[in-house]
Amino acid sequence: MTDTDSAPLTADPLSLPTSRRGLLAGAGLLAAAAGTGLAWWQSREPAAALGAEPFDGFWKLQWATPQGASLAMQSFRGQPLLINFWATWCPPCIEELPLINRFFEKNKDKGWQVLGLAIDQPSAVAAFLNKMPLGFPVGLAGADGSALAGQLGNPSGSLPFSVVLGSGGTILQRKLGRLTPGDLDLWAQLK
Repeated sequence: MTDTDSAPLTADPLSLPTSRRGLLAGAGLLAAAAGTGLAWWQSREPAAALGAEPFDGFWKLQWATPQGASLAMQSFRGQPLLINFWATWCPPCIEELPLINRFFEKNKDKGWQVLGLAIDQPSAVAAFLNKMPLGFPVGLAGADGSALAGQLGNPSGSLPFSVVLGSGGTILQRKLGRLTPGDLDLWAQLK
């Protein structure tokens, strides 16, 4: 047993051995994080239910594009829409983007629209799209994209996350995690 192992606990945290100070600091940070998480969880708005319209103001949202243009949510209203939340640092997101792009190319003449919302740095998204161009529009949602995903049914903020809106503007489907061809085949039947 060392002297630091047998040192008595004192009221002054600075007089504690380094290992015990670290444990107390870690416990304090953990308690603070848990309290913050609980407060967020209790105060968050419930996600729109399947079959319901997204929250008020949804169709007024706008994002910048990697090319510097503005992308208005209103421009997607009235036709079925697949919204995919992704990031360049998310391997499953990158793996599913070619699949989503093929879905868009195959179904755009049937009225389907796709919107990619990147929860990432604009420079990273622009560099990625230079290497892998996509046929559908991409908006730079940044950190606001996580809050939007939460309002659409993804409270954890995990990626990738996809939502399908019908032509009437209601939420028809959502999926947290990598999409499969079967998901997209099923969704193509929705309107």
